[in-house]
Amino acid sequence: MAKIFIIGATGGVGHRLWPMLVEAGHEVAGLHRKPEQAEELKSAGIRPVEGDLMQITAKEMQAAIEGSDIVVFSAGAAGSGVERTSEIDGQGPVKLIEACKAAGISRAYLVSAFPEAGRGGELKEGFEHYMKVKKEADAALVASGLDWVILRPGTLLHEDGDGQVSAGLALTYGSVARGNVAAVLAELIDTPEICHELIELTDGDTPVAEAVKALIR
Repeated sequence: MAKIFIIGATGGVGHRLWPMLVEAGHEVAGLHRKPEQAEELKSAGIRPVEGDLMQITAKEMQAAIEGSDIVVFSAGAAGSGVERTSEIDGQGPVKLIEACKAAGISRAYLVSAFPEAGRGGELKEGFEHYMKVKKEADAALVASGLDWVILRPGTLLHEDGDGQVSAGLALTYGSVARGNVAAVLAELIDTPEICHELIELTDGDTPVAEAVKALIR
């Protein structure tokens, strides 16, 4: 059993992840922004920690994650503007790196973005900025000295998924259900020998456990 802290616990991936971690016997805590979200987390056995990624400092993040064994960063600005993208998707993981080092936490999992996301279609305003800060956050984590895994999902679908995926170091671009992203994260957490890997992820035809096992070197 591990003590796991989820940043983005109420998001599309995060709220699907924590039930899987609890079922696997882990002790889970999660960052939430709205006060009313605390009760839902608490009733599910999650220790709620209130905090806004637009305002939280690295020191405050350290206090939130103190005592954890593993931290998962699955938060995102979700297209809510350049400023929020910079602070949440860009600076959020950077603050987390500093917080992990100060708190003595070595294992960190980051949900990033597929490099080819959106190519070939009409790009929304702010998209190139989003991809830029995502890559900068990835690079910061790779250089951090932590025991990291970066998961790069394709276009995220608001679905629980069927537990069938494609996962690898380089994939043809595609979409993926948020539930499948959560399932892969849960499986990766229980497969600690997978470390220092950037993994691309789409929906596919391989069961999650089998797909993750195939990533072991």
